[in-house]
Amino acid sequence: MEDPVTTDAPTGAAPHPSDRIDTSVAHPARRYNYWLGGKDNFQADRDSGDAMAAAFPTIRTAALENRRFLQRAVAHLAREAGVRQFLDIGTGIPTANNTHEVAQAVAPQSRVVYVDNDPIVLAHARALLTSSTQGATAYIDADLRDPEKILHHPELRRTLDLEQPVALMLVAILHFVPDPDEPYGVVRRLLAELPPGSYLAASHATFDHLAPEVAEEAREATRVGNAPGMINLRGRDEFARFFDGLDLVEPGLVSVAEWRAGAEPQPRPTAAEVSMYCGVARKG
Repeated sequence: MEDPVTTDAPTGAAPHPSDRIDTSVAHPARRYNYWLGGKDNFQADRDSGDAMAAAFPTIRTAALENRRFLQRAVAHLAREAGVRQFLDIGTGIPTANNTHEVAQAVAPQSRVVYVDNDPIVLAHARALLTSSTQGATAYIDADLRDPEKILHHPELRRTLDLEQPVALMLVAILHFVPDPDEPYGVVRRLLAELPPGSYLAASHATFDHLAPEVAEEAREATRVGNAPGMINLRGRDEFARFFDGLDLVEPGLVSVAEWRAGAEPQPRPTAAEVSMYCGVARKG
């Protein structure tokens, strides 16, 4: 989730989102689109995706299972928990069964705010993320690492009522935030603005299922720096810290392939094949 390169606009002119697209640098949203079989990506994204697939051959399975977790989590929150508001940060390029589509299929009055920092996502979101007539959707061009911009953005304030429960969706985004950027503090700040009865749904890549030597390489890479788009793998205990003070929904912290996946095609991928934890928890 790196910041795209910005090109200066002419004096007095508002920068166009396309001015910020740097096709020479891989971006997580576009790389994820590539793994999911989409076409909204560039050579740098494909090269980066292929390099990661060479090191982790089942990464496309992981991407698909992560997407299915998001859809199951949204359906559960809308149907069983009665949530009608969603803040989805790290949206990615729209594909089938986006957050608002799943939520509004259950409750047409659901309201969703999407957040991402890729201008290509912005262009697609404005064109494709259309709401039901009873509900609403909005898109914010912002970075997870700037929670104040997100929380005080006029589009968020117009779309969501922060006195009513909100589901904060941080699906496959936190592993792009290195420790120096204080990911735990960011999550605490976002949750602090949401009322009791709100939820956190998150997923995160892990080194727990990797061979010991590969896991050590991943830890070392995280320690020495954070290249653009680099995934910061964390262990289960580190992931669990994001849910401190919240009440976990059953089955707790598990693989994205396992979370309430009884209706999914069987057999399910193994935890090692997806190498990603997830969880949903309620703010009391």
